[in-house]
Formats: sequence, C-alpha cells, structure tokens
Amino acid sequence: MQVLNNYHNIKKQIEILNKKTNLIVVTKGQNLETIKIILDAGHLHFGENRVQEASLKWSKYLTNNTHINLHMIGRLQSNKAKEAINIFNYIHSLDNENLAQTLSKLEKNYEKKINYFIQINIGEEKQKSGVELSKAIEFANYCMFDLKLNVLGLMCIPPVNEKTLFYFNKLKDLNDQLNLNNLSMGMSNDYEEAIKCGANYVRIGSAIFGSLN
Repeated sequence: MQVLNNYHNIKKQIEILNKKTNLIVVTKGQNLETIKIILDAGHLHFGENRVQEASLKWSKYLTNNTHINLHMIGRLQSNKAKEAINIFNYIHSLDNENLAQTLSKLEKNYEKKINYFIQINIGEEKQKSGVELSKAIEFANYCMFDLKLNVLGLMCIPPVNEKTLFYFNKLKDLNDQLNLNNLSMGMSNDYEEAIKCGANYVRIGSAIFGSLN
C-alpha cells in the first residue's frame, strides 16, 4: 500500500539523518481507518491541527490506547483549551499570555501536565501566528518560571519559498539562548533541512498520505 510505503521511506530517511528525531505523522483530514495503517506499523506520535476534529476522531480510540501521543500542531484558541488539554499530550502552538494562563489553570484543575512548544513567528509575517522574536525570551521565561509550564522547546513554520535553513538556524540559536533541548520544525517539503539544523520533532502529513483535496 502506498501510504505504508511512504511512511517507511520517510522513517528510513529520518533515521539516516538523525535516529533521535521524532516523526509526528500529521493526520488532519484523514479518517481513522486510513490512520490505522500507520498505527498498525507501531507508530506512536500523531498530529492534528483542529481540536474538534481531533476529539471526534481520536477520543474513543485513545481511551484504550493510552500509549499513543497526540500533538496539537495548529493554532489553539483559549476557548478550546479545555477540550485540548483532555486529548493532547503535546501542544506545539503556545503563543500568547492569555492562552498560557488558561492552560496553566486547566493543568492544575485536571492535575495533568502537558508538553509544550512555543511557536515563534520566525519570519515576522503579519498573517502568521507566533510570538514576535523581540518578545520570545521574555514570554518563554514567563511560561517556564512564572506559570511552571513544561516547555520542551520552540516551534516555527518558516516563510514559503524562502531559504528555510536560515530560519531553522535562527530558531536553533534562540532555543540555545533559552537552554532548551528540543525543536519542532520541518514539514513534508523541508524536514531534511530541519533535521540538519537540529529538529527533534518533524511534522509530516502530505508526504505520507498525499495532498488533501
């Protein structure tokens, strides 16, 4: 089957570049029957970009499969935080104080700890989410030390059709300044460059499942 072949090819390429890099299989728009092809291969990390879709698709399955790690990779609004914290193990799009405060309170209420990546607007693009570069260190320290959130590292989506290596290295430098050990960067079209710049988590969907119509 093509999906399974694509998955194994991507996995092999990642292992050649860095055996410690985690592949997040992005399953937005895919049904559970298709996803089970990858689940049956023993994969543990999956990504979704909408809370409602993830909840409808995964809630029942995760009840009996607690070893699966689900990653929120899309923009998260504060009013969706309660639903998100009940289904996701990782949130890659922490990008503002209101959301951070809401998640901190929910963690205490539910006695649950989530792993976070702070999303940085690395290309300083007005249309994109993410913390401004000039405010990144202050925001990261606030999340880690004031709110006691478990921040693993930084995440970015570089500008389209530009030299991604420049932006990936820029994020790595900022990550190093914060003494953080993990980077979430790289997708289907640029994951190899991201890994070469130190990515620990890459988010790949279309290279495995094909483009969504």
